[in-house]
Amino acid sequence: MPRPPIALGPLPLGRAMVTRDGGVARCTPERLFRLVAAVEEWPAHLPHYRWVRLTDRASDGGGIVEMAAWRPVPPVHVGWPTWWRSEMAVDATAMTVRFRHIGGITTGMDVEWALLPHAEGTEVRLLHVWDGPRWPLIGVVAATLVIGPVFVHEIAARTVAGLIRAAERGA
Repeated sequence: MPRPPIALGPLPLGRAMVTRDGGVARCTPERLFRLVAAVEEWPAHLPHYRWVRLTDRASDGGGIVEMAAWRPVPPVHVGWPTWWRSEMAVDATAMTVRFRHIGGITTGMDVEWALLPHAEGTEVRLLHVWDGPRWPLIGVVAATLVIGPVFVHEIAARTVAGLIRAAERGA
């Protein structure tokens, strides 16, 4: 029997690091929401995802999820393996999926996928907010200058684009 939903509340704003990714999908919000919420299926649509495991399923479709992805490292674009563990909350009414990272270098990061009706279909807004790792003196600098723009944004932008493509082709 699934556990009760995890209550993550609204996305906490005012963090040192903010990354914004998004786009517009030519499909209904419901179609794209099904793909965004079905995280265990992401590797089938997203070649940069190594694996996704929902280890403790909640009744809303969220729970505790482990994710691993490849982040290309220029100039040769060799894949750099990344891994994180998150609490996940799914709100089908609001068309949002929230994550709070509880394992990996990005512990404490909050994430929100929001899907909004748009004249062309569905607007996707993906936000990551964080104050950085708890490293004395350099945690915020590492988050705002390297981790956010280099690692988080690179994976997030590819994830949004890949899920939009999958939704548009009716996956």
